Amino acid sequence: MKSSKLTLAIFIALILGVVVGWAAPEFSQKLHPLATIFLNMVKMIIAPLLFATLVVGIAGHGDAKSIGKVGVKTLIYFEIVTTLALIIGLLVGNFFKPGVGFGINVSPTALHTATHMASVKVHGSLTDLIVDVFPTSVIQSMAEGNLLQIVVFSIFFALAICAVGQKAKPVLDILSSVSEIMFKFTEYVMFFAPIGIFGAIASTIGENGIGILSSYAKVIFSLYFALILFVTIVLFLACKIVGISFKSLLFTIKDPALLAFSTASSEAALPKAMEIMENFGVPKNIVGFVMPTGYTFNLDGSTLYLALGALFATQIVGINLSFEQQIMIMLALMLTSKGVAAVPRVSLVVLAGTLASFNMPVIGVAILLGIDQILDMGRTTVNLIGNCVATVVIARWENEFDYAKMNKFVRKEQGIRELTVKGEA
Repeated sequence: MKSSKLTLAIFIALILGVVVGWAAPEFSQKLHPLATIFLNMVKMIIAPLLFATLVVGIAGHGDAKSIGKVGVKTLIYFEIVTTLALIIGLLVGNFFKPGVGFGINVSPTALHTATHMASVKVHGSLTDLIVDVFPTSVIQSMAEGNLLQIVVFSIFFALAICAVGQKAKPVLDILSSVSEIMFKFTEYVMFFAPIGIFGAIASTIGENGIGILSSYAKVIFSLYFALILFVTIVLFLACKIVGISFKSLLFTIKDPALLAFSTASSEAALPKAMEIMENFGVPKNIVGFVMPTGYTFNLDGSTLYLALGALFATQIVGINLSFEQQIMIMLALMLTSKGVAAVPRVSLVVLAGTLASFNMPVIGVAILLGIDQILDMGRTTVNLIGNCVATVVIARWENEFDYAKMNKFVRKEQGIRELTVKGEA
């Protein structure tokens, strides 16, 4: 009953946020702290939850030797899927041409911000990306929310526990308890999700107004169409290949998906998504490795947006990119979009830097700033769905997916839904 009630509460919060944001815009802008408080509460969960879950998943099951194999398979899958996301973004951008005939003027402030974004250094080379994976201080990594660095530290910590053996069992027992405590902690924090979502949506509508949707209609439609296309083709086929019901998966992750959409924050949905994927039949160690790694290397929605955004930015200034130029930009985005999930407005930073590196105007980034929150809601949701699908694919690839656990969990969730419907009737 808890899951069903949370879904209903989040949906009601979404509707109320839109209504209040439209009816009282000035008041609504003051509600943003509600969203910030909720996101801060989520962030305080992530580091201890991720560390404890991954260490217990690897060391507790004696799977230390298999983590390298899982890592290679995970990165291969990520590269294939993100490449397909880039291709879909380019195809939709070429078909709809959202930047052609775009008539909105850009403010000097937005243009200055976009120019500054273009100067932000993301990764100078593949070597920099690899070096940044290894933390100098795990405390600093946890404070900054650098998920990939936490994963690397957790893997080495788990390997050391396996090597020490029986003497390390007390530490493993403590971390197992910490993992259970953090999942319960997550449940408590989720009680505040509707309040945070209400504040996020109301302040967004209050600041931008509903009228902004019509001004940017072509851009918004192009992105959401491309995202839906990616989900219904690529992610559906991925589940089909490994013999998992995509419909059942979407149904079970509806709560974290709504969280991701309404807050436009991957972090807000991560703890709940990890808990659900473990209940769905994916082993703890694979969930603990694939999900956080995916938020660095498998940002499907953001990657697709970058391809579409690059075309939009060139189309509004009358630049028609050749096929070869589009391929070059795609290859650049494949590298620059990796490993920067913790940077604020990361997609726009990457887009501005990539355009600048090809000596192209960044005015398109300045224009996209106006609706970044609305676009971010869609791409963040697809990032989440893509990473949930990734955990299932890798678990199936490793022959470790628990179909019996999945069927039991899905039946339980559907039973809760049927019970709720009957109760409402």
